[in-house]
Amino acid sequence: MASFRYTFQRVVDLKGSEKTQAEWMLSSAVGVLTAEELSLEQLRVKQQEWEFKLIDAAKIAVPLSELQVIQQYLDYLVACITNKMKDVLHAQKAVEQSRLNLSDKMKDEKVWLKAKDHARDRFQYAMQIKEQNELDEMASVRFMIPTP
Repeated sequence: MASFRYTFQRVVDLKGSEKTQAEWMLSSAVGVLTAEELSLEQLRVKQQEWEFKLIDAAKIAVPLSELQVIQQYLDYLVACITNKMKDVLHAQKAVEQSRLNLSDKMKDEKVWLKAKDHARDRFQYAMQIKEQNELDEMASVRFMIPTP
């Protein structure tokens, strides 16, 4: 019996590779998002620490210039947090775009795999018909031969 060979197997393999690559891209984007969120959280913790330092410094006798330096650093941290929030939003958009891309690649691969399955089914059906015809012919030849 002949074996099934799909003529578009390279396309199926390509679609599988594209899906794998899209999975890697999504994984990478999620990693970047996680790193950005961690960095944002660290900045917020640092901001809280410096706010407590400012409050403590205001409670005790500290020169005004030192209070201004602490406040300037807090302003700098707020600006860093604002920028980091933009980075997080950008990373979230990249993750969403990667998810959509992966979804598209998965659909493409599924379409080609389904086409391959249909081609295999047609091949198997044709082989069954051929085998049945051969069996029918063998039976008719035996029937035609007289028995001694």
